[in-house]
Amino acid sequence: MDSIKETTLGYYNRINNTYQKYLDKSTPHAIPRWIGTYTLFGLFMLRIVLTEGWYIVCYTWAIYLLNMFLQFLTPKFDPSLEQEMESSSVEEGTSKMDEDDDEFKPFIRRLPEFRFWYKATLSTIIALICSFIPFCDIPVFWPILLVYFIILFTLTMRRQIQHMVKYKYIPFDVGKAKYSNK
Repeated sequence: MDSIKETTLGYYNRINNTYQKYLDKSTPHAIPRWIGTYTLFGLFMLRIVLTEGWYIVCYTWAIYLLNMFLQFLTPKFDPSLEQEMESSSVEEGTSKMDEDDDEFKPFIRRLPEFRFWYKATLSTIIALICSFIPFCDIPVFWPILLVYFIILFTLTMRRQIQHMVKYKYIPFDVGKAKYSNK
């Protein structure tokens, strides 16, 4: 019994190490990685359109991608919380007040690009697999889901853009990205 366990564990470790090796090799190649992911996106969308079903799977997949995209756009350290903490410390008299605090603060994402790509690819593969399972094909009126997703996307992105403008951070301008606490 122990030899079967050890053999199985050895195979698992070997597969896991090989998988990790290929993930590590793909890390610097962002464009080919995203091309592969967009190809999977296209295959999944084609599957949904051609089969005229699995709209719930598609909707949950899209909501998950929207959530990850928002994490990708958001800084790891929220400037609104930093500003609130600084205001409270100034009120208590425990902080120095610098009017010329325009120091460079690099934009650090809450969800790094590689993890965003990895999760997006994995979720697309899972959604594609779910689109072959009849149990997951729940009949719904898909235009309602589409309209709801468009409204959700619009309101969420408007709020995110307002937050970006208010705290002056631009997540796409890598060399000059910063935010201000003023």
